[in-house]
Amino acid sequence: MIEYYPVLTIAGSDCSGGAGIQADLKTIQAEGCYGMSAITALTAQNTRGVYGVEPVSPEFVVAQIEACVSDIAPLAVKTGMLFNAAIVDAVADAIGRVGLEPVVVDPVMVSTSGCRLLDDDAVEAVMKRLLPRATVVTPNVHEAVVMTGVTDPREQARVLRDRGARNILLKGGDADNSYGLKIDYLLTEDDDELIELKADAVDTVNTHGTGCSLSAAIAARLALGDDTVTAVSRAKLYVTRALQAGARVHAGGGHGPMNHSFDPKRMKTRKTPWK
Repeated sequence: MIEYYPVLTIAGSDCSGGAGIQADLKTIQAEGCYGMSAITALTAQNTRGVYGVEPVSPEFVVAQIEACVSDIAPLAVKTGMLFNAAIVDAVADAIGRVGLEPVVVDPVMVSTSGCRLLDDDAVEAVMKRLLPRATVVTPNVHEAVVMTGVTDPREQARVLRDRGARNILLKGGDADNSYGLKIDYLLTEDDDELIELKADAVDTVNTHGTGCSLSAAIAARLALGDDTVTAVSRAKLYVTRALQAGARVHAGGGHGPMNHSFDPKRMKTRKTPWK
């Protein structure tokens, strides 16, 4: 039997197409995988900002997850914007009940334009319920401070590991440095030392959805069989190239989208035993 490499994203919708579910599905497709989605919230947003959020009921979020999983079993899952504690709890329960893994947790808290996308009470829910289920967690520099209460990357990684995360990617791309580089830090479950992952900084305002796309790319690479370090490294390369490809494109009056389809691929397939 021939099958695709399915990846499930559980996240919010971005009607302008640059971030959220829309960016995830573009990224998953670009990596050669088959994307499925469970929408946690509808947002009215564009490149300039977020103007409204309507959360989906936790019960219907779970219904979407179960509908996907019961028919096309995903080889990897990512979570993005979950908005409130009730949705976080429902998603964590569903992931545990169905036994989904690997799981990439992107703790989306604030949009590129500065809008809060995660309720205060949901932060602890993410820490308590989702981190122990996370194969990889991908906070940016600001989210890591909120989640851990400390600013040093080594301490942040230690706190997140103590709370149950197996592999921690600390995204430093929003922080300034004088070397023209974006530097992220990866702590794997097999090591106690942070791995520095460097990429060229891209001079562009078109950065809408970079975090969503990175976590989706990691999930896709894990679904394809990459180990954690390889998956993260290849995902970072994909995002860098997508930023470069869309750097000079005018799309909207704010933070525009990346070019997710700079190198489109056919969906990969695999041979599996007949069920």
